[in-house]
Amino acid sequence: MTLLEEILLFNQQFVENREYEQYQTSKFPNKKLVVLSCMDTRLSDLLPRAMNLKNGDAKFIKNAGAVVSHPFGSTMRSILVAVYELGADEVCVIGHYGCGMGSIDPDKTFEKMTAYGIPNETIATLEHSGIDLHGWLKRIESIPESVRESVRMIKNHPLVPNSLIVHGLVIDPDTGKLDVVINGYQV
Repeated sequence: MTLLEEILLFNQQFVENREYEQYQTSKFPNKKLVVLSCMDTRLSDLLPRAMNLKNGDAKFIKNAGAVVSHPFGSTMRSILVAVYELGADEVCVIGHYGCGMGSIDPDKTFEKMTAYGIPNETIATLEHSGIDLHGWLKRIESIPESVRESVRMIKNHPLVPNSLIVHGLVIDPDTGKLDVVINGYQV
């Protein structure tokens, strides 16, 4: 059985048994909160539980490293939609200790890409056309500083209202302990 077949079989039973009912909520976050976190699998259940967030309490945005890498990229767009269309008034940017983005080596990633069949010429063409692939895949040198930079990017965005409160935290993926990097109420 393939993974997709497994998922669809489970889903059929999930729907038939009406298990979805316990997750029903509106599209508006109950706590008016947006959480930007890393896509690390250790955080999927741990992070909401460590923050006492239940289904429907917050909008969750996940990417590699919990980074706002571009002021007009999809992460920032999602934050703005959550604020203006869904009523969020606070954001928590939450990095984590031991993040894989702290050890990534762009050159090794390019080697893996070519091993998967991406031609070296494609990578070279992209780099020569002005796309900084090394910068795009750059290592996070300091998780707290990366969180600070993402908070700054959000707070200083020309389309973000001054009233938006933005916090920066780092979570320990082993214990769930949250360390405050920036308290948005005190800025």
